[in-house]
Amino acid sequence: MTDQNKPINRRDFLKITGAGAAAAALYSCGAKGESVASSADSPVPTDQMTYRTLNTGDNVSILGYGCMRFPMIPNPKGKGEIVDQEVTNELVDYAIAHGVNYFDTSPVYLQGLSERATGTALKKYPRDQVYIATKLSNFSNHAFENSVAMYRQSFEELQTDYIDYYLLHSIGGDMGSFRSRFIDNGIMEFLQKERQAGRIRHLGFSFHGRAEVYDELLAMHEEVHWDFVQIQLNYVDWKHSSGVQAEYLYNELAKRQIPAVIMEPLLGGRLSKLPDHVLARLKQRNPEGSAASWAFRFAGQPEWVLTSLSGMTYMEHLQDNIRTYSPLVPLTPDDQEFLDETAQLILKYPTIPCNDCKYCMPCPYGIDIPAILLHYNKCVNEGNVPKDQGDANYRQARRTYLLSYDRAVPKIRQADHCTGCNKCVELCPQKIRIPRDLQRIDKFVEQLKQETL
Repeated sequence: MTDQNKPINRRDFLKITGAGAAAAALYSCGAKGESVASSADSPVPTDQMTYRTLNTGDNVSILGYGCMRFPMIPNPKGKGEIVDQEVTNELVDYAIAHGVNYFDTSPVYLQGLSERATGTALKKYPRDQVYIATKLSNFSNHAFENSVAMYRQSFEELQTDYIDYYLLHSIGGDMGSFRSRFIDNGIMEFLQKERQAGRIRHLGFSFHGRAEVYDELLAMHEEVHWDFVQIQLNYVDWKHSSGVQAEYLYNELAKRQIPAVIMEPLLGGRLSKLPDHVLARLKQRNPEGSAASWAFRFAGQPEWVLTSLSGMTYMEHLQDNIRTYSPLVPLTPDDQEFLDETAQLILKYPTIPCNDCKYCMPCPYGIDIPAILLHYNKCVNEGNVPKDQGDANYRQARRTYLLSYDRAVPKIRQADHCTGCNKCVELCPQKIRIPRDLQRIDKFVEQLKQETL
């Protein structure tokens, strides 16, 4: 971060963070506001869900429930937040009633609360009616004893005596880290024995990283036998991402007939929160479909996709996704070309690639990192990032940005509290230089506050 103390003007900020191409239309920022199908009042099918079996032997719903975004409420004890278990139960009940049977969690999701909430929501159902996926998230302590303790704790939290899909969590930095977390400490051997004993039914890994690391992991297939692999896949990352080579990742699995579990089909929600003119383009082609439905159809279409995960906080999003996959309507070649063109349009309006996974949280200095980055992204998409003072809408855009920033992020949790400790960078699967972006956003906000119009 050699440029931390270098002055930055508005034009440089917009160039670096991608706002220079933002649309000019003005709307308020900070609302939940994802695009949901115009047919939202139509019935939600209960018996038309698409399922995939592949070679796992399980009949898995193509829509998987990602349990890292269950609704949260203030802790009645006055510290932090807790899962809204009542609403979570309602969402899970609705999902199961409409054919969803795959639930993906982790010991670190929702700051450690997801597994227990998932287990509580599922405990009333026969165990063989649902498929539970969780992970070994031993990021900070690789010791055998700690890793085994985390593994066993998952069984207690989930209230189960076996796990259907167990993942080595977030692989990709380098093979040295992989060996430290899973090989040198004996954990891989332990997990293979647990699979043989039936306490793990399928063993795989989730991947965030470079192709050369991926190749080395897949080279272990004959020795380890990966039952499945979780990869990031969406119509932007398929061909056009410099970081995530989704087409390559998927094709390497298909060649080996390894089922793929898809994460980030909406690119952290960004493919449902599009610039207005891009959304209008999708609506013109399919007035009844949501922006999200296009992304889920793309993610679910490849033959070796077992399930596509969605972190559904709101009932309307769950209902929209169920409609999309009940049943899955395949994309035509023309549809696929249309989405490729759409991806290229989206990349002309670049945002900070935050997927709201919250791996960076909690910040030791109390900063709400995802809220700051997502607020900025939303304002970029809606044209509410102020540009030059000569613009006709500058005054309104300036006021909208500042007011919405204070509404979206409490002052004590805003970017000006960042110390540049870089702990968040080490945890970010998208490799975002978070302190740099927080610093630039803070300088930009301060400039807006100091200007007199």
